[in-house]
Amino acid sequence: MVEKRDGRRMSLTAQLFIKNVNDENDKEEVKIEVLDVSRSGVGFMCSAPLSIGAVYEAQLKIWTDEVIHVFLKIVRIEQTENEEYICGTIFVGMPEINAKKIEIYDLVERIKEGEA
Repeated sequence: MVEKRDGRRMSLTAQLFIKNVNDENDKEEVKIEVLDVSRSGVGFMCSAPLSIGAVYEAQLKIWTDEVIHVFLKIVRIEQTENEEYICGTIFVGMPEINAKKIEIYDLVERIKEGEA
């Protein structure tokens, strides 16, 4: 997958459940595994095919064990050989306070790595 994200990608071990807010019939929650997070979005893997352009509601558990409510718009999907899907998303309407939490985590990780 070609890098298109402006922000630095950070590893975050977490799982969350998402549901499509565009489709009233798609209320089933889909379990996903977060691959990376940046200030602008989330990359994740899931076993269900999602729709490009659809907006999904999610509860994202961040490194502080706090859960933040986010909306993710699917911008890229790549199917793997194992019939799983790697999705690239952007945050939609994320409150600035939550974006700052991601920035702070990034800064702390850069300091740990000696980059800041």
